[in-house]
Amino acid sequence: MDSTENLILRGRFAPTPSGRMHLGNLFCALLSWLSIRSKNGIWVLRQEDLDPERTSRKFAEQLEEDLLWLGLSFSEGGTKGGKYAPYFQSECEKIYRRVFLKLQQSAKIYPCFCTRSQLHGANAPHLSDGRVVYDGRCKTLSPEEIDQKMKKHSPAYRIEVPDEEISFEDGCLGECRENLAREFGDFVVRRSDGGFAYQLAVVVDDIRMKVTEIVRGQDLLSSTAPQIYLYRLLKAPVPRFYHIPVLLSPDGERLSKRDHDVSLETLRKKYTAPEILGRLAYLAGQLKEPKAISAEELAAHFDWSRVPRENLRIPAGLF
Repeated sequence: MDSTENLILRGRFAPTPSGRMHLGNLFCALLSWLSIRSKNGIWVLRQEDLDPERTSRKFAEQLEEDLLWLGLSFSEGGTKGGKYAPYFQSECEKIYRRVFLKLQQSAKIYPCFCTRSQLHGANAPHLSDGRVVYDGRCKTLSPEEIDQKMKKHSPAYRIEVPDEEISFEDGCLGECRENLAREFGDFVVRRSDGGFAYQLAVVVDDIRMKVTEIVRGQDLLSSTAPQIYLYRLLKAPVPRFYHIPVLLSPDGERLSKRDHDVSLETLRKKYTAPEILGRLAYLAGQLKEPKAISAEELAAHFDWSRVPRENLRIPAGLF
């Protein structure tokens, strides 16, 4: 991993403003905040609102208010702004386009006309976790075939990846490794609707915002290798990654913004901010028992070695 030791430490929380935060979002926000503040670094809020149909400024503003109510203040970002603006991905199209054109000069980027059903068909390579590895079928299209397909519909654009193993030392999980070609495949950097894909946008934003550490859920672990590949193509330092356990409901199901019982809207009616933080800190191994505590008090004694590695079921009755 590229060294970031001589840089100012900068962490970020990058939610999608598509509804009120739930416990899983709060857990990630808290650990991200504690990690960077325990090192006297800068915490940045970036709103990942690439999808205009799912996101809104109303939710983005509510998210900011919720973070401040919890005591998780951000140094820059969101509507507060800062020197690395814009902090809303919906405002960054020109930036992404410029990097996309730059990548076309240093890597093979090709049009992909595959439909969703083709990508997920029975013949497509599937991994044990359900992920589909793109088989590269559009990579061999002739210029004539591309011209014909272009007349029917717009393509997505994929970047070719080498048959190479990417390894990195995760701050929570330890050593991780993944073969780009066999376990991920050529990935989309621009969607068929003309928008830019998550993998490209998140790397571009973290580079320009000089992010040195990224705390996020283990459900995003598989995105790390292709993102590291983009950092290298763009000749940028690779941040330190911390992939934290995903919070599960007491019955073992993934939390979502549709679960109103664990949304901050409901939780704020039942608990104070220190009570919510104390319960989350207990799940994160930072407290021996759930008790009311401020974010500043937690930061003074934060220790990554106490954070569990496995996904966590929320004990019944804790919230």
